[in-house]
Amino acid sequence: MDKALEGVRILDMSRVQAGPSCAQLLGFLGADVIKLEDTDGGDNTRIDMAHVDGVDSVYYTIFNGNKRAMTLNLKSEKGGEIMESLVTWADVLIENFSSGVMDRLGFGYSSLKEINPGIVYASIKGYGEEGPYSSYKCFEYTAQATAGLMAANGLPEGPPMGTPAGIGDSGTGLHMAIGILAALRQRDRDGQGQHVEVAMQDGVVNLMRIRLIRSLSTGEPNERGVVLGKSNIPLTFACSPGGYDDYVMIHLRGYMWETVLAVMGREDLIGDTRYSDDQARNERADEVASIITEWTSKRTKYEVFKEMA
Repeated sequence: MDKALEGVRILDMSRVQAGPSCAQLLGFLGADVIKLEDTDGGDNTRIDMAHVDGVDSVYYTIFNGNKRAMTLNLKSEKGGEIMESLVTWADVLIENFSSGVMDRLGFGYSSLKEINPGIVYASIKGYGEEGPYSSYKCFEYTAQATAGLMAANGLPEGPPMGTPAGIGDSGTGLHMAIGILAALRQRDRDGQGQHVEVAMQDGVVNLMRIRLIRSLSTGEPNERGVVLGKSNIPLTFACSPGGYDDYVMIHLRGYMWETVLAVMGREDLIGDTRYSDDQARNERADEVASIITEWTSKRTKYEVFKEMA
């Protein structure tokens, strides 16, 4: 069976992670992806993050391993001619240059749709192509910060913290992939391409919208913490043999409390009013942690995972 995007041709002009991760996802679905880089260094993650001289970095390979690649000097006459032929070939073009760069090169959407009216032109920006922050550069952690994720993450009394998960970059790539698929589906109906844009800040806001409930409804800042609202109910518990990474995450909110007690053989605590609901467990968070850890500390995290499953 052919893959879903077999026959779809993508010109990936993006760099670093947000755009490349998007093109990679589409490549995994069967699209033919050409990674197009300029002749004066290309995607800077090839070299900047390399561990061995003269070898593409693991970072670069992770996000570009399923693509063909070529270099092109877009500022030269010959390069411009080749670019036009590539645009004619492509169904989708993905770019994440700073706002205005593609237009200055002569390859903005208004120009390319004259060459290929059916092209889906996908632009990833930090804060959109218009507005007061359109010229600002954006990276993973700036997207997390400006979207409010850092303000909601971390210890209650500590500073804002980011997450190492690629929420800003790969999260944006995922949003763009969905937008491209929708544009291709619409093109199937009307034959027309379109300009699809995703802002990194918007992508992060969308992924953390539940954590924004407090600030949106009350106007007050989000409180930092690992769960929504004023909760101290623990989530992670130490396991045997007590190493750096010997912890397990157990969800204890709502009905899960009694389920966990049953697995641990602590039916004596089921219905105990001291721990009967989330608020009660929150008020006795240290006791809750002690009850769970007494059990988990005698098992490896893999044993706990298997028993809890």
